[in-house]
Amino acid sequence: MSDDANWRRRSSRLLGVVDAFVVIWAVLGAFIIRFGVEPDFVVAGQELTYLWLSVALALVWWFMLGAWNSRHSRILGSGPDEYKRVAAASLWLFGMIAIISYVLRIDTARGYVGLALPVGLLGLLLGRWLIRQHLNIKRGQGRSMSRLLLLGGPGAVQHLAASLRRAKYAGYLPVAAYMPGTDDVSAVDLRSGLPVVGSKPDAESIVAAIESCGADAVAVSAGVQLHPQTLRHLGWELASRNIGLIMAPALTDIAGPRIHTQQVAGLPLIHVTTPTLEGGQRVAKRLFDVLAACVLLTVALPVMVVVSLLIRLDSKGPILFRQERVGIEGKPFHMLKFRSMGVDAEEILAELIQMNEGSGPLFKIKNDPRVTRIGGFLRRLSLDELPQLVNVLSGSMSLVGPRPPLPQEVEAYESDVRRRLLVKPGLTGLWQVSGRSNLSWQDSVRLDLYYVENWSLAGDLVIILRTVRAVFRSTGAY
Repeated sequence: MSDDANWRRRSSRLLGVVDAFVVIWAVLGAFIIRFGVEPDFVVAGQELTYLWLSVALALVWWFMLGAWNSRHSRILGSGPDEYKRVAAASLWLFGMIAIISYVLRIDTARGYVGLALPVGLLGLLLGRWLIRQHLNIKRGQGRSMSRLLLLGGPGAVQHLAASLRRAKYAGYLPVAAYMPGTDDVSAVDLRSGLPVVGSKPDAESIVAAIESCGADAVAVSAGVQLHPQTLRHLGWELASRNIGLIMAPALTDIAGPRIHTQQVAGLPLIHVTTPTLEGGQRVAKRLFDVLAACVLLTVALPVMVVVSLLIRLDSKGPILFRQERVGIEGKPFHMLKFRSMGVDAEEILAELIQMNEGSGPLFKIKNDPRVTRIGGFLRRLSLDELPQLVNVLSGSMSLVGPRPPLPQEVEAYESDVRRRLLVKPGLTGLWQVSGRSNLSWQDSVRLDLYYVENWSLAGDLVIILRTVRAVFRSTGAY
C-alpha cells in the first residue's frame, strides 16, 4: 500500500494531535488567567481542585471530539459537517458542566468556563480550517483522495464522474466504472473516460471488480440495473471489507437542508422540499438587506467620496453610470455603478462584438479598450459596484442574489434559465465568489439556479463572507 493510501489514518492522527494541543492550551490558559499559578484553589470547599478539574476537562473534551466523529475521514476537507461536529461536541460538554454545576450547586468559576469554551472552540475550528487547506492542496494534486468505483448506467456515470472531477476538494477520485446489465460494454467508457471493469449484475462480480481496481468506496448512481436484494448483499460484502458504499441519486444542485429521509417499510425514502421566499422569510431577507446596506453605506461613504473625485479627475463624463437591468419577475430597473468606462462605451460596443470573450449571451473582454485608467482599478476591487447599495435600499436589488441580467440577455434565456428571475438580483452572489468573469455562461447559470433553488439566510451570510475574500483576491474581475 502506498504512503498516500494511508491518508485517512495520517489525517485522523494529525487531527488528534491538533485537538489535544488546542484543548490543553485553552484549558490551561483559562486556568492561569483566572487563578494564576496557585494550584490549591478549592471548589466550594471540596477537595477537588481546579487543577485536577482542568485535567479532567481536557481529557473529556478530547474524547468527546472523537465520540462525535469529528475526525472521521468521510467528513474531512469539504462541507460544514466537520465544523458542526466540533461545535456540537464542545457545546454539549460545557452544557453538561453547567447542568451538573446547577444540580449539585457547585459554584463553578464563570470566568474560567467563559474563557476556556470560546478560546478552545475558536482554536479547534481554526485548526480544522488549516488542516483543510493543506488537504485541499494535496487533493488538487490528485493525492489524499478516496478511490471510487462508479456503479450505474452510462449517462449517470458520466455525469457523476464529471461532477467529482470538478470538485476535487471533496476527496473522491473516480478510477473505474461498472455498468451492470449494459450490453456491448467497451474497455473504456467514451463518455466518462473511465475503464469499464464489468457488467454482470451480481454482487460477487462487482466485489471482484472492486478488488481489481483497488477502490476504497463504491458510488451507486442512477440507472443501475440491480435487484434490491443484490444491492443489499453488495452492502454486506462491502461492510465486511471496510469499503464505503455511497448512494448518488439523480438529484442535481439540491442543498442538504432540502433533503429529508423517511423510513417506510424498510425503504429510505428521500423527500425534497421546495424552497419558498415568502412571508417571514421574505421579511427577514428584506430587513437584513436594509440593515446591512445602511451599515455598509455608512462605512463606505468616505471611500465613495474619494472614488467620485478620482473618476472626475480621470475622464470627462458623469460619476455614476445608470444601466437598465432586469429584476425580480422580469421587472426592469436602473442599476447604479461608478462609471468605469468612457462616455462613448455604449456607442462603440458594436465595433467590439467580434472581440467578445464571453460565452452565451454574456459580453466580456479581458482587456476592454473602453475601460478608463481608474476604471480598471475600480473593477479589480469591485469598488465600481458600491452605488448598488442604493439599489438594495430602494428594493430593486438584494445584497445577495443572482447576477442582474441585461434585457438582451433575458431575451436569449431558455425556459429553465428564467428561474433566475424568481428572486431579486444581488450585489454579490455565488457567481461573484466562484470566479466572476472567468466563469462560463453555463457555470454562471448553474450557480444562479442553485441559489434560487436553495436560498437561505445562513447561505447569504456565508456568501457575504466569501465575497470579502474574493474581492481582495480580485480573481476574475475585469
